[in-house]
Amino acid sequence: MHLPWLQPGDPFPDPSRAWDQAQPAPGLLAAGGALDTDSLRRAYSSGIFPWFSEGQPILWWSTDPRMVLFTDELKLHRSLRKTVSRFALDPRCEIRFDGDFDAVIGACAGSERPGQSGTWIVPAMVSAYKAFHRAGYAHSVETWIDGRLAGGLYCVVIGGAVFGESMFTRVPDASKIALAALVAWCRQAGVRMIDCQQNTRHLASLGAREIPRAEFVQQVATERQREASQWRFEPVYWNSLVPYPTPA
Repeated sequence: MHLPWLQPGDPFPDPSRAWDQAQPAPGLLAAGGALDTDSLRRAYSSGIFPWFSEGQPILWWSTDPRMVLFTDELKLHRSLRKTVSRFALDPRCEIRFDGDFDAVIGACAGSERPGQSGTWIVPAMVSAYKAFHRAGYAHSVETWIDGRLAGGLYCVVIGGAVFGESMFTRVPDASKIALAALVAWCRQAGVRMIDCQQNTRHLASLGAREIPRAEFVQQVATERQREASQWRFEPVYWNSLVPYPTPA
């Protein structure tokens, strides 16, 4: 099957044209193009994401089915629920949004993603997402303990559409705490779904599941039109997941 080769600025093919399960790389849609902010914005708005290794051209994907986490389906198992609750109430612990995006993506680039070997966050991706962050589309969720960055994740937010990218941890469960904080923010912002791209056991254990690509693309088309909520975290948001004292 022919794989379209894009020039910078070219429109992306319809996601339905991505390679199917009979092809050597199911979900692969196109190659080439550019990683500039406009291309990334157009890609995510259409349910497409870049993913490639060092030495490869830019590869664009739209997997079918698509792994997503519905924000009302997050699984906080008993031990993790206790960890999140302790974190939320500990004055030494803090969630920061965009406190140090560069540090987060750098740490993610140096980590292995659960269920995958090596890293796909090559230097070109790091540079592109730093620019995407400066443009207001890429964000970090950070877990801080005793004034130190313990873990976190980065994601893409376009209107009301949220796309998870990668996470890292230096302290057990710190990345899961960051994900819980993102879910808490999504719930207060009315965000129903977080894109997880591909199926892994780690994501499934947290409640993510697969949906048809057509359903995902339709949901993104709707959510991207919404006005984006303010990107900040307030401790009271924990109330949607674990008990947290509400200010009088």
